Amino acid sequence: MKKHFKILPLLVVLFLSTACLFAQITPEGNYFTSFDGTKIYYEVKGSGYPVILIHGFSGTGQGWKNCAVYNDLLNAGYKVILMDLRGNGRSDKPHIDSAYAHDAEPKDIIGLMTFLNVANYDAVGYSRGSIITSRLLVLDKRLHKAVMGGMGDAYTNPNWPRRIHAYLSLMGDTTLHDVDDMMKYIHSQHFDNLALALQQKYQPSTNAAELSDVKIPVLIIRGTEDKENGSETGLNKLIPGSGLVYVPGNHNTAIRTPEFGEAVTKFLAN
Repeated sequence: MKKHFKILPLLVVLFLSTACLFAQITPEGNYFTSFDGTKIYYEVKGSGYPVILIHGFSGTGQGWKNCAVYNDLLNAGYKVILMDLRGNGRSDKPHIDSAYAHDAEPKDIIGLMTFLNVANYDAVGYSRGSIITSRLLVLDKRLHKAVMGGMGDAYTNPNWPRRIHAYLSLMGDTTLHDVDDMMKYIHSQHFDNLALALQQKYQPSTNAAELSDVKIPVLIIRGTEDKENGSETGLNKLIPGSGLVYVPGNHNTAIRTPEFGEAVTKFLAN
């Protein structure tokens, strides 16, 4: 475990200077109010070096508790932070475009880290959570290490067809059959479709130039049967010095494997 770490300057501070950040206690965890008044649900467990786990599309922070990596990190002595990204779970689900534009989700994480008085932290994202983690690589110099699971290089294209098709399908288009499986699952769960649609509409991309400037250690983890979200080797080439590890499973199962947890804890500990 790391016992000493540098306090790095925060790159993005202007929007936080006027943010109203406060906590409300609930039986399960806490809420804080983000920069635009959106209430974000989060939980903190453990007392060591902080690691935030960032869930994927239509997920919640609770999903990490079904993954080996959650207990692996706690057992290794880390402080593990879970949150429901805006539009998901217990967090507010705004129905206005501005609530999801301009890196709103990464700003929520940056605000939460500030609220929790975190000087430096690591982040582990999976699937869409890796897309949000990628923005933290650019926006928050307190980020010390990052893991991007279940993600290739497709998200670096701001006009990624899958993102656009997901948005249109969530808005009612029934002609785009490449997202049929996703839509079937979403309809079965009775999610807030408009909130999910806006997440897709304003899902951030991180371009090659931004990724080429990344200086911190990054690990890309990919399931051996995962064929979604573009090329993991392409993403590996875009991020200088990044590592690439394969674990068993497809896009839905790799995150829950012991090998995923082992890869994360080994990377963060070194």
